[in-house]
Order: sequence, then C-alpha cells, then structure tokens
Amino acid sequence: MAADSNVTRLRPTRPCPICKKPSAQKFHPFCSARCADVDLNRWLSGTYVIAGRDKEDGEDENWGEEDSASAVPDPSED
Repeated sequence: MAADSNVTRLRPTRPCPICKKPSAQKFHPFCSARCADVDLNRWLSGTYVIAGRDKEDGEDENWGEEDSASAVPDPSED
C-alpha cells in the first residue's frame, strides 16, 4: 500500500538550491544528502556571509551583551 498517494503536500515542491533538481521531502529543501552537505560546507567555509553592522571607533567589543550581575535579581534580597 502506497501511503504517499494519500498525502497532500502543504507547499509546492521547489528545486534544490544547489543543483536545481526536484527537492526530496527527506532532505528538504535539498534533493539529496550530498547537496545538503555541499550547503553546510559553504556555510562553514565562509562562502555564505550574513552582513553585520560595522563597529564604530570606541565601541566596546561586547556591545550587545548585558551585565549579567544586573540582569539577574538576587533572591536573597527579598
């Protein structure tokens, strides 16, 4: 019995972003484990880059982090 024949896909299939073959549900959005590995290698090697904001002069290295001592209240002070 073919269980896949009764399944309605919620999204249309799109081509694999690496090789443009039809994507496979098992490796979505890729067509195979090979294409998924190619994509992972591109991320790890720095081929894909997400642009960030430039650090201005005099700006602290940890500009987005809060002071952990002030962020967590001390329960013994209640």
